[in-house]
Amino acid sequence: MEALVKEFGHPTFTPFTVIAARLFLAALFGTLIGVEREWRSRSAGLRTHILVCVAAATFGILTVEIAHAPMFQADAIKEAVRVDPIRAVEAITAGIAFLAAGSIIFAKGEVHGLTTGAGMWLAGAIGLATGFGFWQLAVLGTALVLVVLGLVRIFEGHPPSGDVEPTGGNSSKREAAQSTSARPRTQR
Repeated sequence: MEALVKEFGHPTFTPFTVIAARLFLAALFGTLIGVEREWRSRSAGLRTHILVCVAAATFGILTVEIAHAPMFQADAIKEAVRVDPIRAVEAITAGIAFLAAGSIIFAKGEVHGLTTGAGMWLAGAIGLATGFGFWQLAVLGTALVLVVLGLVRIFEGHPPSGDVEPTGGNSSKREAAQSTSARPRTQR
């Protein structure tokens, strides 16, 4: 029993207060991105972006902790174990890309969800930067995401809300579809 208690109580390489700060900071960054996505009524919104960002931060912290874990510090093991933090970045990138790809839909000749997928992927990168302790990079990445998702939209000619589609293009098709669906249906 004593060994079990000792195992759960072993210290981390990074002070726990720093770990907690990194995870809370990742949650904040994910929240900022997710609020913008919620405001535009997108499928992957607040909770998704928070979870992606915090998960990536956790994996980043785990990578640091594993590299400094006492079980890998013994002289006999040091030679056999090669620590490569880039592998963690690759794995997290691939995992989040899988989630992001699931948010992309091709329907009626149009692609939807690309921005949401890219936002999830970037939320993962921001979380990973936070987990590794590169909070300046995470702050700048979050700021750029918000600029791209918010201000760049103005230059594209989109309205501020995601509920209304831009004018032009297929607006006559949309109007025709809406007027057709508004008519009462008769049984034949």
